[in-house]
Amino acid sequence: MHPAFSRFRRSGAQRDPRSAGELCQDVPAVRSDDPNSLVMQIFSSRRDMASLAVTEDDRPIGLINRDIFLSQMSKPFHRELYDKKSCVAFMDKEPLVVDADMSIEALTFKTVEVGEKALIDGFIVTRDGNFAGLGSGLQLLGAVAEMQAEKNRQIMQSIEYASVIQRAMLRESRDTLSAMLPDASLVWEPRDVVGGDFYHFASFSDGWFGAVADCTGHGVPGAFMTLLASASLSQALEQIGPRDPAALLAAVNRNVKALMGQANSTAEASQSNDGLDAAFFWFDASQRQLHFAGARIALNVLLPDVAQFETIAGDRMGVGYVDSLVDYEWNLRTVSLPPGSLLFVCTDGLIDQIGGSKNISFGRRRALSLIAQHRAEPAPAIGESLRHSLGEWQATQARRDDVTLFCARV
Repeated sequence: MHPAFSRFRRSGAQRDPRSAGELCQDVPAVRSDDPNSLVMQIFSSRRDMASLAVTEDDRPIGLINRDIFLSQMSKPFHRELYDKKSCVAFMDKEPLVVDADMSIEALTFKTVEVGEKALIDGFIVTRDGNFAGLGSGLQLLGAVAEMQAEKNRQIMQSIEYASVIQRAMLRESRDTLSAMLPDASLVWEPRDVVGGDFYHFASFSDGWFGAVADCTGHGVPGAFMTLLASASLSQALEQIGPRDPAALLAAVNRNVKALMGQANSTAEASQSNDGLDAAFFWFDASQRQLHFAGARIALNVLLPDVAQFETIAGDRMGVGYVDSLVDYEWNLRTVSLPPGSLLFVCTDGLIDQIGGSKNISFGRRRALSLIAQHRAEPAPAIGESLRHSLGEWQATQARRDDVTLFCARV
């Protein structure tokens, strides 16, 4: 047996799974002075080898592609002409050579630089400059895919745990709503695992406070914004109380702008332009009056003896954005609510959802009409009907945004 068949490299310690050495296969190599007949012999006995390294003083100098070599040697008289000649005649003199300690990330960039040849022929792996083995392009692609899958798994595990945190943050408000308004429905559906919508409900001796908000973005960025905005609202409630929603919006606006560095910036200069749209409302139980202030979110009221909803639009000024005035004062609107009145507030994820036969948005009018049709039913049934209608409308279309809707009979 030729010495080439015994020139295998054994790995002592466990290889780093993120290095080129992990992809290194112990395979034979040929010396620069070995004849092509030996190359033919190796390829014939090792059908798993796509390439064969050529070394000189145990250092790699080239790589012979199996298909190219066999194709050339199958031509008439080529065996007779080249069998005894040096194998360097058929080798690629500029193969991809990498050290065993090179990371998979660096190896991937190197492979991209070299191009298609490195994926087809594979690459030579060395240790201390000496030949250690070969790695294949297919192995590299598999390793990259596995690493990416692992990163995705870790990211998803983090996001799923973030969802647990976000839902825990909202749970107290949901429990408060259930206790203070038995005939109420609250639907909160993030587009992704976590979302950019949030709500806040708090009960007091003389009434209750509610908030529905839609922060910039969805998914993880949106969820970060909900933490910031919710904390700002909680701070404002502690400082000025719940009875002036317009003042609360102004306080949240100032705090968000300060925290995001958007108080004295322009859209071009600021690193972010984030904020929220929101509806804040305070219900005075003794006066049966609802005080409302909205930032690009409307309040919809259906009185017991009225056929259609009255929509009280929010101001067109958003909260916290670069172009939101730091000293802006939101309008405070007050509406009397006789017993049995229906309230409805939603974020634009409901209104803007594309669907139906014409692929158009669901729309506010469609939502209000559906609620009016079911006005005699309990609020939870109304919320479920609306959620079901949205699902049918959406059908196979992708969800565009987070959806939050609040419906209550007071």
